[in-house]
Amino acid sequence: LVESLSNSKLSGYKILGIVGEKASEIKKFHGIPAYADLETALKKVATAEIHGIVQTELYAKATKNNEILEFAQANHISYRFIPGNTELFVGNLEVELFRSSIPVIAVHQTALLGWGRIAKRVFDLFVGGLMLFVALPIMLVIAIISFVRDPGPIFYADKRLSRYGSKIKVYKFRTLKKQFSGMSPEEAFTRMGKPELITKYRASGDQIENDPRITTVGSILRKTSLDELPQLINVVKGDISLVGPRALVKQELDLYDKKNLILAVKSGLTGLAQVSGRRNLSFEERRKLDLYYVQNWTFWLDLTILIKTIKVVLNKDGAQ
Repeated sequence: LVESLSNSKLSGYKILGIVGEKASEIKKFHGIPAYADLETALKKVATAEIHGIVQTELYAKATKNNEILEFAQANHISYRFIPGNTELFVGNLEVELFRSSIPVIAVHQTALLGWGRIAKRVFDLFVGGLMLFVALPIMLVIAIISFVRDPGPIFYADKRLSRYGSKIKVYKFRTLKKQFSGMSPEEAFTRMGKPELITKYRASGDQIENDPRITTVGSILRKTSLDELPQLINVVKGDISLVGPRALVKQELDLYDKKNLILAVKSGLTGLAQVSGRRNLSFEERRKLDLYYVQNWTFWLDLTILIKTIKVVLNKDGAQ
């Protein structure tokens, strides 16, 4: 903290002193005076000059912590403390009185609890149902054209993970040629005698131009994102939400640091990562955006993402 604030021109802060036994042993830290305790510091630093206190470690004795807090309150000085276990404080925080008497800090994995979760489901049912009703004629036309051009299954059910690790089948229009449907990219490229495309496909973020596995109709569906229309069925069923993290396969989940956190909410038809770059983003960047959404959900954020999704689809940003 001292290192990040010590250059006043860059940080906009001026550190008047550091209080701590270890720091006081070297007298000065980064050229800043260090004192063993608050009482000693206040003999050297005028109270009027102090605008804020940041406590980086709580004392074992509560009285010493109270002394610092009460001094700040009495002199109208801002007070902050940095928790020792920062992982506890990256979720949605709520200060509440436990049993109407004991103040506690509740750390929720996500704000999607209680009424927020109910409101989101009602919104999914109403808006998702309306969108499905409007989309049905389009889906019927796509189904007929797809079957005529490449006879076979119309839909493709992809096994994914959603909230709490529940296994779901995400519906999409089949965009791969019938002989490659259900195969992994490695299996398909090997079967067609082009194993060199495997490395190129993975190195390009799981995409290549003029993918030989994809039908002509499928290529159009992917570029316009119309292949994902059947997922509105998943939304109405309750498998996924209109907005949420990308539905993951088991192998992708293993790449997440916080596996339980990303599974705290339902997956989404669209999400923060999709409107922030889609396939132009690396997996690491998409992972961070998904985790941010889980921890910082608001109803307004959902509406913003839905509006941006319309723009992204119309502009065909990152579509492949």
